[in-house]
Amino acid sequence: MKQLLDIIGSIIGLIILALFYPFIALAIKLDTPGPVLVRLPRISQGRVFYLYKFRTMIAGADKLKIKLAHLNERSDGPFFKMRRDPRITRVGRWLRRFRFDELPQLINVLINEISLVGPRPVEPEEASQYPENYQHLLLAKAGVTGLSQIKGSSALSFKKSLEYDNYYLQNQSLWLDLKIIFITLAILLIDHNAV
Repeated sequence: MKQLLDIIGSIIGLIILALFYPFIALAIKLDTPGPVLVRLPRISQGRVFYLYKFRTMIAGADKLKIKLAHLNERSDGPFFKMRRDPRITRVGRWLRRFRFDELPQLINVLINEISLVGPRPVEPEEASQYPENYQHLLLAKAGVTGLSQIKGSSALSFKKSLEYDNYYLQNQSLWLDLKIIFITLAILLIDHNAV
């Protein structure tokens, strides 16, 4: 049932995305040079895959991240957060505000690399810093959204984020997945700054 939900949900989402894609693609192209879509290495089911997203950063953003490491506002784990990140483009800020940059992840759902709901898909270098008692999270199928996202996302401490993802894996059900999806949609429609 979970896989059926993933297939139906991703197809519906991609049909809706197709309506907005030309406008989003044009805005990205007119703003800064570079591709419309990017493929970012992430971990799901214990292996690296490439996550599709709309490009929200300038070219060479990865190299700049090293130079900006000392400005990281997160000190409790491997995640990087910077409120005024200079790598993010003008259109990128708008896409991130409304979470539109994540819509292409539905392609990954459709080809069965991730699920609609699951633990956060982490970067390989972040995965190497996961505590031993949470390594099993990396073996699960990652999700576009999840319990940690609706409970505060980047506002959560690293440990709390892991605890929510762990709770989801221990208690996952079709009902819980539907609940998380509906709460995610409600947050995006009512308070897009909350996720």
